[in-house]
Amino acid sequence: MSETSPRICVYCGSRDGARPAYATAADTLGTALAQAGWGLVYGAGDVGLMGRVARAAQAGGADTFGVIPRHLVDREVGKRDLARFVVTETMHERKKVMFMNADAIVVLPGGAGTLDEFFEVLTWRQLGLHAKPIFLLDTEGYWAPLTALVDHTISEGFADDTLAGFVDSAPDVETLMARLKERLAA
Repeated sequence: MSETSPRICVYCGSRDGARPAYATAADTLGTALAQAGWGLVYGAGDVGLMGRVARAAQAGGADTFGVIPRHLVDREVGKRDLARFVVTETMHERKKVMFMNADAIVVLPGGAGTLDEFFEVLTWRQLGLHAKPIFLLDTEGYWAPLTALVDHTISEGFADDTLAGFVDSAPDVETLMARLKERLAA
């Protein structure tokens, strides 16, 4: 954990998704992070769920740290009014900077990029490269197929039983925040 207030890395979609509950959860999470006095580390976009989390966190006074690769500054509408705005050369560098500046990871609904970010930190955890908490915000069961896939890889002998224990799932922001507080206090 950092020497100051915890910073939470949020991976999520650059779109709002098909269900209004996803946007509501993103807004609620940003507000909850600010109310807890925690910082936000995220992909620096001002679109989709990314933008929603950041705007809500900013409105509540949270410290915001955005990291975006140069080739996505225009596409994801790089949010330059953050406390810290870092432009990287590559996606890999973006993920590394985000991870290194966070105390925990929260994954909201998203697409291939969000899955890539999730699987990278999960793999690093499986390899013993970190012990940071990883949480899925399972809004309306969005991540149920993913948790079933993780269970499937275990049952088919491609991962140890411990893999499932590296990820915690919460159905809503209130539950997520309570579990994050427990894990970060440990």
